[in-house]
Amino acid sequence: MRRLLAAAGLALTALSGLAQAAAPEIFFDDFSQPDTATLRAAGWTPREKAGHPGVEGASWSPAGLSLVADPQQPGNRLLRLRGASDGTGPGTQQVQLCHARKYLEGTYAARVRFSDLPVSGIDGDPVIQTFYAVSPLKHDYDPEFSELDWEYLPNGGWGSEKTRLYGITWQTVRLDPWQAFNQAHEEFRSLDGWHVLMMQVGGGKTRWFIDGRQVAEHGGRNYPVSPMAISFSMWFSPGSPLPKGGEPRVYEQDVDWVFHARNAILSAEQVAEQVAALRKSGSTRVDQLPSAGLESRCDF
Repeated sequence: MRRLLAAAGLALTALSGLAQAAAPEIFFDDFSQPDTATLRAAGWTPREKAGHPGVEGASWSPAGLSLVADPQQPGNRLLRLRGASDGTGPGTQQVQLCHARKYLEGTYAARVRFSDLPVSGIDGDPVIQTFYAVSPLKHDYDPEFSELDWEYLPNGGWGSEKTRLYGITWQTVRLDPWQAFNQAHEEFRSLDGWHVLMMQVGGGKTRWFIDGRQVAEHGGRNYPVSPMAISFSMWFSPGSPLPKGGEPRVYEQDVDWVFHARNAILSAEQVAEQVAALRKSGSTRVDQLPSAGLESRCDF
């Protein structure tokens, strides 16, 4: 009898070990840091280097990043991206934040608040609000370039005045003159307010979800092949329709949390359950993913 019980105990231990081994490595941050210095210490890098994309001559300013109290959930904190433009290069401040370059296949998700209207100034600038993962573009048509990109254009841009959200899986690109190879989904409606954006990456396919609803599936040559950095940004498309100069128009985008499960395809319900469990346990930040040993720049 004792041998049977011992054998049963060993079997349960083995099953428990298998269950633990099967659990995906995760990255989670709910942006509860008290300030941006603590955010940097947690592995995030604000962009400072000028360049693509956006208005020529614009700055990429860490001053556009802050951590603020959530007005709707007492005790909760949010990452805030704040961009401003008066239609000129020197009068335009863009903002970007990046994590380490070590993410590839698996499930990506973030709870993001998009804004249709500026918090000050006249509305109308072609502002782009984003959540994405990207690797460096080493040269034109770089075959190892990889990017998964949510881009929200509340005031249109790129030849169309329509409000829309892009979900884009990239193959490669040449910046000048512009030539892009990708697959894109366009959601033609206002997404002002809070939304959970999710991407599943596995088996040669990328699947795109808005608030738990699948809106696209991409594949073939448009599939990431190189480790990427998780990023958020706000920038302004060149060719503002508003007069240059005058009072800057200021826009804000908030992020409640970001989540990644490495090499695991999770449903929207499973992501929500994991995030809820992490928050209930008091885990404000978890990073179980090993370093990929790659330079983690924040300049694209």
